[in-house]
Amino acid sequence: MSLLARKISFVILTKNEEKNIKRALESIKDVADEILIVDSGSTDKTIDIAKSYGANVIFNEWVSYPSQVNFGISKAKNDIVFVLDADEELSSELKASLKDFLSSDYEIGLVTRRSFYMGDFLKHVWNNEKLIRVFKKDVCKYTGELHETVVCSSNKTYELKGYLNHYSFKSLKDQFERTLKYAKISADIMCKKNKPFHFYNLIVNPIWIFFKFFILKSGYKEGVKGLIIAFSGMFYVFMKYAFLYECYKSKEKDLWK
Repeated sequence: MSLLARKISFVILTKNEEKNIKRALESIKDVADEILIVDSGSTDKTIDIAKSYGANVIFNEWVSYPSQVNFGISKAKNDIVFVLDADEELSSELKASLKDFLSSDYEIGLVTRRSFYMGDFLKHVWNNEKLIRVFKKDVCKYTGELHETVVCSSNKTYELKGYLNHYSFKSLKDQFERTLKYAKISADIMCKKNKPFHFYNLIVNPIWIFFKFFILKSGYKEGVKGLIIAFSGMFYVFMKYAFLYECYKSKEKDLWK
């Protein structure tokens, strides 16, 4: 028995997302009751594009991804929120399933995300990620630092049909620049928490990640793309521990202060 459809707010974090934001907004314009953009200082056309879709744009200084999302959720007008990244879009099937969710009494919606990579959607690795993205705003919150976790106080979960399409990297250069950036951020967090460094972290951990992506997650079935993805994962882990080592050695003697 269907219930009266609940209203939904989409929360999108932005900073210089003019290349992505139109695609995201176009995919939700016919299902969103509110579009809330939480911007951390865009200097391109992101805000103008968002406002052309009727979005409410508010500024908030960036601290971390979880705190920025939680801020956006707190400002949403409706009880149901959908946290959408600027480089994502809802497929037609997902939008139809979302309408079913809004006409139910479920409190949490689980979506399936797939990644667009080098001209097509991946079928194995970086595919079929199950993510909590739609929920009653008083039921779930984001925690963590670099890699966020969604913590919910309810288990009334509905798995939506269709895909959340993810357009994560513009190019290989973009991919590896961001891989290096996140490796450094992750290492800084570990260093601040005094996580121990071991020599084997530079050898065993990267090899394990390569094996995980290329074999266990069937990256080999993606051909060259899968090999590149597995290598990028290995590179990320190697550099994370290399940066951690550098951090500890710099504490001992920093010549650049």
